[in-house]
Amino acid sequence: MPVHVTDVSSNRQDKIANAARVIGRSKIRQRVFEAIAKGKKLIKTVPEIKEKTGLSYMQIRKAGVVLAHEEIIGQTPKVKGWIAYRREAFYSKNRKAILSLARNPARLEKYPTSYSPKSIGGKQFIRITVPVRSVRARRITVDEVESFKGVRKIGLGASGKPFPERAFKKGLQAILGERGKFNDWGGETDDLFSTRLKIGSKRVAAAFGLKGKGTKGKLNPKKMGKNGDQIQRLFRSPADAFIVQYHGEVDSSVHELMERLAMAKSAAEGRIIYYGVMDGNDSARLIKAYPNQFRLRA
Repeated sequence: MPVHVTDVSSNRQDKIANAARVIGRSKIRQRVFEAIAKGKKLIKTVPEIKEKTGLSYMQIRKAGVVLAHEEIIGQTPKVKGWIAYRREAFYSKNRKAILSLARNPARLEKYPTSYSPKSIGGKQFIRITVPVRSVRARRITVDEVESFKGVRKIGLGASGKPFPERAFKKGLQAILGERGKFNDWGGETDDLFSTRLKIGSKRVAAAFGLKGKGTKGKLNPKKMGKNGDQIQRLFRSPADAFIVQYHGEVDSSVHELMERLAMAKSAAEGRIIYYGVMDGNDSARLIKAYPNQFRLRA
């Protein structure tokens, strides 16, 4: 039976897949694209690209024509008499993903796009493009949560030792006045669920995904849950706000995945969805703002 999902990011995946197909397994195109897309310099001349790649002027020009035609790079007016190319922000940002797919045709073939939906786990996922105006997903920070307003008095440079997950959960419950019991088990959708969180003057239902000091290094989706699906399970909760908390640095991939899921949930359910990340710095600020709730000695 088909499982319908809303994918508001399909255009992004289409562009990545198209760029990978245009570049293909051509070593010359790969090297020219990487030389132009990589680095802080916006515009690079053919001699500069030659220096980085070791390719001939003719090889660079031929590859440049193909890439510019597909708008993967931009061609600019000559610089000091030399043909020059401009990196495009989207393709520069997704450079690694594009090159990875270009070098691996089998992986590119399986890469899901709006025009090439894939089957996952035997279930057919149909992609539906949703108008952006119908999506109401809002990223929030700990400072914007009225329930946590005490953090506004704590500087952004706050730091502290990693806090045990269970102790942090109890601290959150104390702040929110949540007296329910939340026992951890492998299939839960969230670590803490509360209908007492306030964003502005509005009271909302919130689902928290917590990662304690048992998790090491920068947090990414693969480190969340045994199967790396904790964030996906979090968004199955009947909540309005979804917050991931970690005692250290959080990778941008977590933010990106939460954004996609929030947009999909908003589009599917026709309501505003809040989402955000509380990293080590914000966690330390919250603990310092509410020492009594976290049972810290003065």
